Amino acid sequence: MSTAPADLSGGPLPAWSPLEIELTAQRPYTHPYRDVEVWAEFTHDSGTVVRRPGFWDGGSTWRLRFAAPLAGGRWTWRSVSSPADPGLDGQRGELTVADRPAVGNRFLRHGFWRMSPQGRSLVHADGTPAVLVGDTAWALPWRATEQDVRVYAADRRAKGFNAVLMMSVQPDREARGPRDRTADHGFDVGFEDLPEGHINELNPAYFQYLDRLTGILAEHEIVPVLQPLFQGWGWKGQGGDSGAVVPPEEYARYCRYLVARYGASPAVWLVGADGSGEEPQIAAGGAEVGRWDAYRQPCGIHYAPFFANRAHQDADWLDFQWCQTGHRGEHVPERVADMWRNTPAKAVANGEPTYERGGVPDKAVGWWQGHEAWSNLCAGGTMGVVYGAGSLWQWRLHPEEPGHHDYFLAEDAGWREALDFEGSRYVGLVGRILDGLPTADMHPDWEISQSRRALLNPGVLFIAYCEHGGAVGIRDRTGTRVPRAYRVIDPRTGEITGKGVRTDGMDVIPDEGGAPRVYICYDG
Repeated sequence: MSTAPADLSGGPLPAWSPLEIELTAQRPYTHPYRDVEVWAEFTHDSGTVVRRPGFWDGGSTWRLRFAAPLAGGRWTWRSVSSPADPGLDGQRGELTVADRPAVGNRFLRHGFWRMSPQGRSLVHADGTPAVLVGDTAWALPWRATEQDVRVYAADRRAKGFNAVLMMSVQPDREARGPRDRTADHGFDVGFEDLPEGHINELNPAYFQYLDRLTGILAEHEIVPVLQPLFQGWGWKGQGGDSGAVVPPEEYARYCRYLVARYGASPAVWLVGADGSGEEPQIAAGGAEVGRWDAYRQPCGIHYAPFFANRAHQDADWLDFQWCQTGHRGEHVPERVADMWRNTPAKAVANGEPTYERGGVPDKAVGWWQGHEAWSNLCAGGTMGVVYGAGSLWQWRLHPEEPGHHDYFLAEDAGWREALDFEGSRYVGLVGRILDGLPTADMHPDWEISQSRRALLNPGVLFIAYCEHGGAVGIRDRTGTRVPRAYRVIDPRTGEITGKGVRTDGMDVIPDEGGAPRVYICYDG
């Protein structure tokens, strides 16, 4: 799957495959990104209408990106611009969509992610359940090269990851360095006026490069979790709260731009990060995403470690709340359990556990990460799990690159060395183990079993995690809530260590104990 323009000469376009339409303005504009709005309505034969915003891509060029959410049929489209421009307003066209979904990439077969019926987890557009397994590579967009991202994406896909959290542009207003992705201190620039606390002077070449990076991720079935501008610490902590400084109307405009540029491919919108959630920029950005994302891809907030994690809980645009449990190497799954209880119901997850080896060589290493992931999942973090590594999230170019804060760095590691940290294998395995299971809208259950950590979808699926393994008793008096077929899995390897079918008189899933175990009851 790619964000490159689709070629329609070979026949109908597959559903969910991005199509790009180029428009050329006939009038000059001094501030095209700021002063011109373009959008189009795509209408299917059935009457379904998809409205997509357009984006300025340098010079007199604007682009529209569209992915057909229905297989089969014909779509017609018409563009609108404000102010009206002969080259941007009133342009028309049509396209035909194939009757069958494409093979290969799961987002072409099943469609983009959206929220489950009860809003607690992810499903694809066709209803296929999904669990987000995210990595934290915040600085990838402005530091990584295309070759870097090919190495990164291949590693993460092989381990089971399907998403990556990224700051869409470098957020630190006081950061200085060469505009060179391969030089120490270097980074590329998305907005020329960010150091002054504004985001009006957009650099199209930066986003054209980011197109190529996100295209590589898409080919590996890794969804970009795009964050506009951090409300907190940022990359190096050098004026890193740009997201709380730029005017809300500029923040909202940029959110619309991200939806326009990247919203016709799989995406997650992280409209707030590392703040309280109450910053006015977040409400403005979230509302703009809700207004323009016709595919209703997941949109939410990621908090700093010390807030209540329930801002805008009743907002229509809000789909999920992600806590952050800090960087001290402590397991705090109660933060996830607490968010689960907030109403109206939203999906929750721990979006930033302790970075592996962040600041201290033995901090949060190895199986710590696997235990953290399963504990958070079973505490109610049913949207998914997230991993992070010191030196990887900053995209430190090499183990000796200076200029980064020691508290967050992994000793003697750049991004490439951090890619191999042991803990990432265990978090990635969560996705491998759960793949294909009906995980939609599971809920924490403290009554059905002796396990302290369990999830249940009555009559459909039961998942329990025990740090030290051992037999797990089931309290299913009616015999209908927990499926009878079971398997016991070592979450460190994915190996099945036991399986069977519970009979009417069997209320225990057997295991000899002494090692971490995941217990899955499912009759499918």
